[in-house]
Order: sequence, then structure tokens, then C-alpha cells
Amino acid sequence: MTIQHLHAGVDAAPDSAVAVPVEPGLRALVVAGIAAEHAEAVDRDAHFPAEAIAAAKAHRLMSLLVPAEFGGEGADLAAVADVAYALGRACASTAMIFAMHQTKVACLVDHGRGQPWHDDLLRRLAREQLLLASSTTEGQGGGNVRSSAAAIEPDGADGAVITLDRAATVISYGAEADGVVTTARRAPDAAASDQVLAVFLKEDYALERLSGWETLGMRGTSSFGFRLRARGLPAQVLPVPYQAIHAQTMTPVSHILWSSAWAGIAAGAVERAQAFTRQAARGAGGQLPPGASHYGKAASSLRTLRTLIAGALDRYAQARGDAKALASLDVQTAVTMLKVEASELALATVSSSMRACGLAGYRQDGAFSIGRALRDILSAPIMIHNDRITANLAATGLMSTVPASLRD
Repeated sequence: MTIQHLHAGVDAAPDSAVAVPVEPGLRALVVAGIAAEHAEAVDRDAHFPAEAIAAAKAHRLMSLLVPAEFGGEGADLAAVADVAYALGRACASTAMIFAMHQTKVACLVDHGRGQPWHDDLLRRLAREQLLLASSTTEGQGGGNVRSSAAAIEPDGADGAVITLDRAATVISYGAEADGVVTTARRAPDAAASDQVLAVFLKEDYALERLSGWETLGMRGTSSFGFRLRARGLPAQVLPVPYQAIHAQTMTPVSHILWSSAWAGIAAGAVERAQAFTRQAARGAGGQLPPGASHYGKAASSLRTLRTLIAGALDRYAQARGDAKALASLDVQTAVTMLKVEASELALATVSSSMRACGLAGYRQDGAFSIGRALRDILSAPIMIHNDRITANLAATGLMSTVPASLRD
């Protein structure tokens, strides 16, 4: 199933009591229906979307990327992106939680498989449908995920146990997760950029809340700041340097799945704009309302956004497993800029949808309200700030040559 197929809508989702379909996209529609029922309350009360995540676990969406040999579904990234899209149409917070979790799973599959501890974790994840949170930002560094302050430290002379004490700027849904996947300096004497990725399960750590989460949108992600105190085994650190994990898996997968969730939010807004325009035209004897041109813009930008994501999926599928190809400037620029371009397109799509609906879209109540979608999508350009990304790319681009022709 593709994003185009899921564009048919969540309104047709079957009741949650229906037996679990095998196809991930169909399961996604079941879960999306449940997420939609609770989305308004999740936003209003800023609480974790417990019902939707429980449904995702019941329908085995948490282990989509886990290979079949470990008891998972063995789905490809395109199928997971479609699920993020479907969930985004229903509840933005649910979609973003799902996208973050799947990014962590992808890192474990790509870079931990073959290690006994991580293989056992993948089996447990598939069996228990564990929810993994992400901790990649801390202290004054904010969104600079390629720099860590806290270090993995040996506990005792024999180094049989490791500890981590980390002041995290945010850990989305940290209090509700079954485990945390976190960056850290390799050792106390390592440079800030010499990072590793470690996995700690709920029984391995304690969280102390440091900050709140009273935001315009994405309120259900419960992205509080926490002090993370963890204790575990050296085997819980992935054997591959985080620099490689970041380039080969973390960045491309997160940007594709975030973009898919944002596209879902945008699609939900376009659907409302379309319904409003149709109703207004019927009431005016077939004459289109004043905002109809904005509906056209919204529909067009959504198509562009979906095409952009589809292209990124194809590009990543072709390069996946080839470290040299993934490290190339062209691929790295494309997957990095996907986040920037998709977030801006999604925001423009939702904004145009609101203008198409006029006051009916501006209102917080009513069938054509776009307010929640607009507040949620406003997070997209500042979730790892687009300005930070483009500035880093500008510095990198100074080392490359400007193409002399269209085919260079």
C-alpha cells in the first residue's frame, strides 16, 4: 500500500473490534480510527495518546521494521511511512510518537543486529511491542544532535557495568516509554562529537522531570525535559560509532518518517478544505466560494509534498546498505533537505487549507476547523530548526563545486 492508497481517508477505518488485518496499511487505518476519536482530548488536555498507542501495540505496529527472524513483521520503510501518514491524518502526536519509535528501531536493526544483547531486544520488542523513546538533545546544545555532554562511564574497575547521567532537553513520551535510545560521549575523556548510541530499558533508568511541555501543538508527545540516570551493561551500547548511525540511518529514516507524519497532517487539512469547498458550492448553486483558489493551492502543494517523500524513499532504498553511497554529498544533502522542504510544504498546505475554509477553518469548533492541524504543523520547521540545518549545509556546500551542466 502506498501513500496514494492511504489518501482515501481514515473515515472508512473499521471498528477496533475487527480482527487484525495482516497488511500494515489496513492495521494503520484501524489504529488511526481510534487515534482520531481521542485526538481532540489529547490536544486539549496535553496528555499522551494512550488509547492510540495501546491500539498500535495490539495491532503489532511497533515491530513493523523488526525482521521476521526476530518475530517482527519485516516491513520496508515505505510501508512504515504510509502508516505514519495515516496516523498523521488522525492525530499528529500519535503519528510523531510512532515515527520517533520506528527511527530508533531502524537504528537497532541496521547497527545492532548480530549482537546477542540487541538481538534479544529485537525479539522482546516484537513479543511485547515495546515503545522506545529517543534522547538526542541535552543542555545548552539544544538541537545539535551531533554533540553530547554526558558520557558513558564504567562503574567499577572491571568495567562490567556502565552508567549515564544525562540532562536531556526533551525526551518525547519519556515517562510512557518502555525504553530510551540515547546518544552519549563514548567515554569521560572523549570529545563531544565522539558519540555512541545506547539502549536502556525501563528497569535500567530513573527519570527526574526538569521542564514542562505547554506548547501550541504536538501537545500529546509529552516532550518534557528529564534528567536520565541509567545503569546497564556495556553490551547495551551499539558497536557502531554514532557518526555512522547518524548518517546511514538516523537522519534519513527520521526525516522520511517525520515528513510522512507531517504530510498526513496536511492531508487531513486538505480533506476538510475540500469538504468545505464542496458544501459551499452546493449551497451557492454550484458557484465556488471565494477561498476556492486556496483549496487548489493546498491540493497542489500536498501532491508536491507526497512526490518529494516518494522520491526520498526511492533514493534511500537504492542507497541503503551501501555506506559509501549513503555518505555521498548528493544523498546526504537530499535526505537532510527533505526535512526542511517537507516541513515548509506541509505548513504551506495547512495554511492554504485554512484560508480555503475561511472563518469556518479559523474557528476551534465545527467540522471544518483547521486550528489543531495548524498548531501541530507549526512545530515542523523548528523541530531541529530549519535554519540550523540550512546553515550546516551551506558550510558543507562550500567544499563542493557548482555543477557545470544539468547532468553533472
